[in-house]
Amino acid sequence: MAKKQASKSKRQVIREQRLKRQRRQRLITILAITAGALIVVALLVYPSIKSALAPVGDIVMITPEPRPLPDGTAMGEASAPVLIEVWEDFQCPACQTYSAEVEPLIVENYVVPGKVRYVFRQFPFLDERVASNESQQSANASMCAAEQERFWDYHDMLFANWDGENRGAFSDKRLVAFAEALGLDMDRFDSCFQANRYREEISQDKSDGQQAGVTGTPSVFVDGQQLTPGFVPSYQDIAAAVDDALASSGG
Repeated sequence: MAKKQASKSKRQVIREQRLKRQRRQRLITILAITAGALIVVALLVYPSIKSALAPVGDIVMITPEPRPLPDGTAMGEASAPVLIEVWEDFQCPACQTYSAEVEPLIVENYVVPGKVRYVFRQFPFLDERVASNESQQSANASMCAAEQERFWDYHDMLFANWDGENRGAFSDKRLVAFAEALGLDMDRFDSCFQANRYREEISQDKSDGQQAGVTGTPSVFVDGQQLTPGFVPSYQDIAAAVDDALASSGG
């Protein structure tokens, strides 16, 4: 009888040891999964934390330039005989050059006289393969400025403060600071910006551009026809296309 009891006790010990090993293995597995999840969360959250903690830095101020009949992301007579649409990414260096050197001539010579309706289209794409979202968020911020009829001022502020692609020039903190520097209603701006209120409109602009053949920025279209695909058109290219369109329309 004593021998049988000893045998049972030994089996019990072995069973308990096995259960302990199983519990230990399950605990190790759970800890490994938890650690992996925490690492993934950290990688996702880190860019936002880094952006939030980073100093705003110096801001280049602008003198707002009057635009003829500004209307959201457009300007000029709604009934103008020719339509120019330009797809841009605010992080794009060529867009900055275009905005500074070509766009003012188009506005002066064609938009102000009522010959052209000029429309900015969003095409944020330069942050698609990086952790930051500066292209998307600068588009978001510009649309919130447009909600207060200050799109073109904010547009100029962004390009004045451009400092390379995905380098923090358009961090969330700086985008908010730009709006404040322009004297926007910050309660309205913050609410719009945090909600990413114009996400669908921005996405639609980008989708429309892709369907039209946009692969880079700036991409300029005159009455639906893309000029010099793959290259930034000069003022002379655009003027020639507008003049041809005006001649065709009798404008």
